[in-house]
Amino acid sequence: MNELAMIVGAGPGLSASLARLCASEGMGVVLAARNVAKLSALAEETGASTYACDASRRGDVDALFDAVLGTEGVPDLVVFNAGARVRGAVADLDPEAVERAIGVAAYGGFLVGRRAAMAMRGRGSGTIQFTGASASVKGYPESGCFAMGKFALRGLAQSMARELAPKGIHVAHFVIDGGIESDARVPDHNEWLDPDAIAETYLHVHRQHRSAWTWEVELRPWVEHF
Repeated sequence: MNELAMIVGAGPGLSASLARLCASEGMGVVLAARNVAKLSALAEETGASTYACDASRRGDVDALFDAVLGTEGVPDLVVFNAGARVRGAVADLDPEAVERAIGVAAYGGFLVGRRAAMAMRGRGSGTIQFTGASASVKGYPESGCFAMGKFALRGLAQSMARELAPKGIHVAHFVIDGGIESDARVPDHNEWLDPDAIAETYLHVHRQHRSAWTWEVELRPWVEHF
């Protein structure tokens, strides 16, 4: 039976590259996002199923997993790629905007990770991956909100990795330390991270043998400072 990959927070860039790579490897693909209309071309290209889901809402996440489990089975790979960013000095930030952003980045990661773990533990296998950023390990000026969400997501991933590895479930966190190439940026493999290259690393980690699992990977172009 072919493997099934679910990408929550799907869109252009990394999610699209990962969807294409998984499809090329013969995996079934599920794409979930708040706006599924933007996924139509990618879904047609990859043969993916699409679901509307706001990762910060428990009801949406539960409905997503219930639908996928009922029609396509337990995913072998679940990638949490949702996020939200609010920039500005801490004293100037809108508390409600910050609450919404952390709700997506941190609480959303918990909701998706929770349902993925519930589905996979009965089978005793599977991979759950979380997309982090430079802000997962370094707080920058005017990026306090983003850092709060990403620090929390990294802590969740670390705890889940230790909790679920003995149950056969591989949890990994990816620190994307730099900007990712997109249609809005002129491709420059020296300055930006290539989303196809990142996707290859995600799939490699998913395929790792249990005797040598990775819980965290940092990816950066050579111009980015450690």
